[in-house]
Amino acid sequence: MSDLPQERLSTSPPFTYTGVDIFSPWAVIARRTRGGIAQSKRWAVLFTCMSTRAVHIEVIESLDTSSFINSFRRFFAIRGPSEHLYSDCGTNFVSACKELEFQKIVSKSEVQRYTNNRGCTWHFNPPHSSHMGGAWERMIGVARRILDSMLMRTPSSSLTHEVLCTLMAEVTAIINSRPLVSVSSDPDVPQILTPAMLLTQKQSVPPPPGTFTEKDLYKQQWRQVQRLADQFWNRWKREYLQTLQLRRKWQESSPNIERGDVVLMKDDCTCRNDWPMALVTNTFPGSDGKVRKIKIRVVKDGVAKVFLRPITERVTCGEI
Repeated sequence: MSDLPQERLSTSPPFTYTGVDIFSPWAVIARRTRGGIAQSKRWAVLFTCMSTRAVHIEVIESLDTSSFINSFRRFFAIRGPSEHLYSDCGTNFVSACKELEFQKIVSKSEVQRYTNNRGCTWHFNPPHSSHMGGAWERMIGVARRILDSMLMRTPSSSLTHEVLCTLMAEVTAIINSRPLVSVSSDPDVPQILTPAMLLTQKQSVPPPPGTFTEKDLYKQQWRQVQRLADQFWNRWKREYLQTLQLRRKWQESSPNIERGDVVLMKDDCTCRNDWPMALVTNTFPGSDGKVRKIKIRVVKDGVAKVFLRPITERVTCGEI
């Protein structure tokens, strides 16, 4: 396993180094009609601070570039500008990078410069390498699994845009209240270090008084939100907080892929015998000297194509 990257160890202000991704959608009430209700979809954009591990969630109405830029501007207005952004190669991210004229970096050896008036650099992971965004993909994976299972059981007539936005704010507060270090048994240190303390210098947001049951889903909107927030907290505590422990794996090193090696390019949509043979044309070692990204050349139907792939999507000839 590689060492933590430099942006994870930076002492800069929160959200200076930020990972971003989009998840869901969910159906909400757009308007009420005589024949029933008209629904529309909503997505969530999750911004993750690479150093403090805090998150910020914005709700968007579509996956187009304009909607994402609006959420991006709301994030900047609340949390301040970021110097470095990290994401996958989603079309809305790439388009937003061009629209905002940020500097775009695909890899250390391939830099396409744009007008960099705002001092922000956007780093894109190679395609098919979601594991390289583990710092924010982990948060999205847990939050999405809990929210999807909750909202599937929520009555469709009770979830509105306002309820969803408030719920996302509550979810943000819950995620930011998770402990970053082991809880101390010292009675003189009763407070727990959390991302929320690093952001606000305060304890987490106290819950509203009272107990909320399933019946509250059909009552006032603020009670609906608090009942959904309680459900999220109970599952978050049971499914995530108990997993905060050391993961003992990836302790042994393996030889680096080198230029000129012949490999098989994995394709989950085809059988193993149909995987094409590829030639490694370039490698991109990290700061620790380990190669995790490679450029390969594949010949299909007499046409040569070049792909940028992580090493997890290749099989060397010695492994067949």
